[in-house]
Amino acid sequence: MDTVNIVIDGVDIETGADKTILEAALDHGIYIPHLCYHKDLDPVGICRLCMVEIDGRRLDVSCKTPVREGMRVRTETEEITKIRRVAVELLLANHPTDCLSCSGNTKCELQRIASYIGIDDRRMKSLRRKTVTLPIDTSNPYFDYDPNRCVLCGICVRTCADVVGVSNFDFAYRGYDSLISTFMGKPMIESRCVSCGECVARCPVGALRPKAVPQPAREVRTVCPYCGVGCGIWLGVRGETVIASRGDPDNVVNKGRLCVKGRFGHEFINHPDRLTAPLIKKNGNFEKASWDEALDLVAARFAKCKPDEFAALSSAKCTNEDNYIVQKFTRAVMGTNTVDHCARLCHAPSVAGLAQSFGSGAMTNSIGEIRNADCIFAIGTNTTSAHPVIAYEVKEAVRRGAVLIVANPRRIDLCEYAQIVLHHVPGTDVALLMAMMKVIVDEDLQDDRFIEKRCENFEAFFESLERFDLEFAQKTTGVPKELICEAARSYATRKPGMLLYAMGITQHTHGTDNVLATSNIALLTGNVGLPSTGVNPLRGQNNVQGACDLGALPNVYPGYQKVDRPQIHTKFEEAWGTKLSDKPGITHTEIFDAIHDKTVKVLYEVGENPALSEANANHVYAALEKLDFFVVQDIFLTETARYADVVLPAASFAEKDGTFTNTERRVQRVRKAINPVGDSKPDWLITCLIAKRMKKHGFDFDNPSQIMEEIASLTPSYGGITYKRLDDRGLQWPCPNTDSEGTPMLHSEFFATVTGKGKFMPLQYKPSYELPDEEYPLILTTERSLYHFHTATMTRKGGLEVLRKCELVEMNPKDAGTLGLKNGETVRVVSRRGEVNATLLVTDISPVGVVSMTFHFAESPTNVLTSDAIDPVAKIPETKVCAVRVERP
Repeated sequence: MDTVNIVIDGVDIETGADKTILEAALDHGIYIPHLCYHKDLDPVGICRLCMVEIDGRRLDVSCKTPVREGMRVRTETEEITKIRRVAVELLLANHPTDCLSCSGNTKCELQRIASYIGIDDRRMKSLRRKTVTLPIDTSNPYFDYDPNRCVLCGICVRTCADVVGVSNFDFAYRGYDSLISTFMGKPMIESRCVSCGECVARCPVGALRPKAVPQPAREVRTVCPYCGVGCGIWLGVRGETVIASRGDPDNVVNKGRLCVKGRFGHEFINHPDRLTAPLIKKNGNFEKASWDEALDLVAARFAKCKPDEFAALSSAKCTNEDNYIVQKFTRAVMGTNTVDHCARLCHAPSVAGLAQSFGSGAMTNSIGEIRNADCIFAIGTNTTSAHPVIAYEVKEAVRRGAVLIVANPRRIDLCEYAQIVLHHVPGTDVALLMAMMKVIVDEDLQDDRFIEKRCENFEAFFESLERFDLEFAQKTTGVPKELICEAARSYATRKPGMLLYAMGITQHTHGTDNVLATSNIALLTGNVGLPSTGVNPLRGQNNVQGACDLGALPNVYPGYQKVDRPQIHTKFEEAWGTKLSDKPGITHTEIFDAIHDKTVKVLYEVGENPALSEANANHVYAALEKLDFFVVQDIFLTETARYADVVLPAASFAEKDGTFTNTERRVQRVRKAINPVGDSKPDWLITCLIAKRMKKHGFDFDNPSQIMEEIASLTPSYGGITYKRLDDRGLQWPCPNTDSEGTPMLHSEFFATVTGKGKFMPLQYKPSYELPDEEYPLILTTERSLYHFHTATMTRKGGLEVLRKCELVEMNPKDAGTLGLKNGETVRVVSRRGEVNATLLVTDISPVGVVSMTFHFAESPTNVLTSDAIDPVAKIPETKVCAVRVERP
């Protein structure tokens, strides 16, 4: 980095040539008063408090003035002090004086500046004070807006526009009446606000303030337990209660930024409904039991179970160490490979598809690279709702000039920022992507050098494109052929191009084909193995990547080492000191079929809630009733846990040590902030206690760092990962040894395939399993709300419930008019498998012929409706497309 030498107040300073005077001063411990400056935002210089004097020039605002070699700066002169004093006095004249009771006390920049400058009480008394008190907006469940304390610095306006990309605030009125307002002055709860709290975190005074303002006694650095982004957070703790969460500014993933769940969604940790003691069902009712009684019962019943009669469901919400122990227990103690988790319901096609084409089923690139892409193709991802902090990066790329292509059946929020929007019929992704590739080839826009040097099977793929002409694509997808061409040209020519996708691609009976289509188009254009390129599946849960990595899958040991490969099988037998099965187990969806058939009789379920998350939920309910013995390990008595014979209380993420692996393959430390509530225990410890009760060896771990040591010894991609190395930063796998710094970008020189080349895959279009007909004329597709997570076990415990109270059936106005239905009324949604009632939301976000629901609400269990037809390769159910009708109940 180029540097320059300057002098500030007689102090010689060497600083970066790209710095402003204010940045250089603050970096070197020299205070210059400022109110409107924030390190995350572009400077605007409106407060005028950071004025400095520069030799040979007039006074300048230091926040906007770049440094120059030899520059001599003075931060204090008589003229500067006079300007600052007048500015601060005018602000204080219109500002409340109840500093001691203000939530901003000790953190208020105005307070600090007033103290620094020194305020003359006699002068203040001579100033006319504001007599009108404006109403305080208390509508948001997490923070208030008090315009009387606002100093009009504009930080909230710029934060909402430039960081979050929502633009909920702006300056309203003029002169003496100026204030910061939402559009049309709406209450916060009715505005565009997404409740992320980024404005609250940056407000320099007490104008935007959290409702709960106790100061933590200590803070613990850890990782957010929600989506797969893996944001770093600091949990604020008082006694044994988590009272706050703030973004970790030093974390490379989120750089201190959070969404509403990451900042405010910690209420579940100390919620009174937490499980605090083991429960045993006796005569149809749960009774509290001691750990000895519960563990003895579980161990005795497990010991009587034959290997093929047992199944385990691990959890994408648990740590890597938890998942490793569950799969080890299933294989080494119970003698079966039938262990799976909810990745089967979300990203199994990513593993199955990308493993074929690239050799590795994970994000090829890093989150921090998104902002530098020149083209972003977001298909099947509602990023602002499901991965909000990644959406911040996408919006930043657009601000920097990137072309954003959004392909989604619905008019999602991300469409507002896109230059090209493709609204295709749900389930027609292969037709859309292959037609784009045919345009690229027909117009000779492919990367011939990359294809020749780094790819294979191009000829077979090329021949398969003939079936995807523009007429066919337009008719099948509903996207005008002109838009298909425009999108194809932009992605092929605007490099680097990055492709993002989520469950809109994977949750189909042809989900693996969809994933292969994304890899095909990246290979065709040479958008792999370079910064800000690649194919990037956005994982839905905090540790769904890690649960897959650590072998919570029926066909692979940790590190995707196949159970039926003799040398791998022998390796784990020797390491674990026991005989292991070399027969792959059955998958998540197949487990419930096997329970129906009485093939599987005992189920051990850790941190999952299939009663709400599994497609065709009535099938699941019936299966759970048929089990001979059912053990659930969780933090709440979930809908699934109510079917259990024994419920074991687990510790939450805030009550244990471990690691999560985020969507970009980054392994990060999870740290214990408080002791487990009640008599709950960490998941890994509970499973180890069961194993030891069964007189099995290999489970004598004292802490999770020892588990990670065993993981590293058996898992090549995790070979260089230790807790000590993770203390200050995360590491991205593959990290094969302790000399490795991890791998931020995959496939830069060769692919992880047998030949080292990326493989093109010829594809054909396959329609969804269940399409609309006369009896069921609408397509139901599923989504996630910004304000809830998965089956809402953690998020329906506080203010998030206020922000999204109930299940909504989102329907286009034309469909609602045809059916004679009105916004806000209760409707019945009916499929071939069941029916649910929910509230109708009439909105043009949903296209004609398509309705949308989430699966967060137990009283309206959407998955009663969805189809359990599966992808034959990945065994994922098609929860993104089924046929329904909507009627009055």
